[in-house]
Amino acid sequence: MRVMVMVKATPGSEAGVMPSEELMREMGRFNEELVAAKIMKAGEGLKPTSEAVRVHFSGTKRTVINGPFAETKELVAGYWLWEVKSMEEAIDWVKKCPNPMMEDSDIEIRPLFEMADFAEVDPTGTFAREEEQLRNTLSTQKAEVRPYLFFSGRCEEALAFYKQALGAQVGMVLRFNESPDPIPEGMLKPGFEKKIMHAEFTVGDMTIMASDGCGEEEAFGGFSLTLTVPTPEAADRVFNALADGGKVNMPLGPTFWSPRFGQVSDKFGVGWMVMVPMAEK
Repeated sequence: MRVMVMVKATPGSEAGVMPSEELMREMGRFNEELVAAKIMKAGEGLKPTSEAVRVHFSGTKRTVINGPFAETKELVAGYWLWEVKSMEEAIDWVKKCPNPMMEDSDIEIRPLFEMADFAEVDPTGTFAREEEQLRNTLSTQKAEVRPYLFFSGRCEEALAFYKQALGAQVGMVLRFNESPDPIPEGMLKPGFEKKIMHAEFTVGDMTIMASDGCGEEEAFGGFSLTLTVPTPEAADRVFNALADGGKVNMPLGPTFWSPRFGQVSDKFGVGWMVMVPMAEK
């Protein structure tokens, strides 16, 4: 079951009194325990209601009311969202919590509605399916999609090339013989034991992941990496660097969407589209 655990406001929290350094450490340790137990899903502290507003609904009318709000004992100063087996488990965890305020305080635990609670008004499950779709959408809204390139035994050479050509910053490099887990027998091509199992490098604000693979021959096709640089001079420089030993598929030149655009496949077969953004009018 999911529960919202609400730290109720106090006169001190509403006055903006900040917690002590000791309390911050204690609450930090408590949150670490919640995360380690895989109970905590979210949690934040809230600023005093002097910085808040309420919107009152009356028919079609909406009225905005500025804080602060007087009924301190009914206000919330912070919250967690937990997933627990039972209300009893939630209570046990709250009892372990340090007093979150510098004075006497209260923490309220409220179960969240689940779609099963609405079965009577959703006999066909239509709303439940729509809710599930929304949850699936939310779960991927902050997902990151990153390219992963396999260089068929030439990964180390590729990393050095991109450092020189693009000023790439190479981060993690892990070789097969450094793997914490043993590589399954027969998975690697002979001689690949010291090849790169996984590496990461950044070009600008994009992180690209790379590997030698397990020895199979890989061909890059059906995609290109878009590299946007600020000036035509920078476009010329990186385009020519990428073309060294590679193939120019479309020479750099002006287009209706860019003052400088071109396509090139580098010597590893990776396709690049180099461009300069159009100036704002």
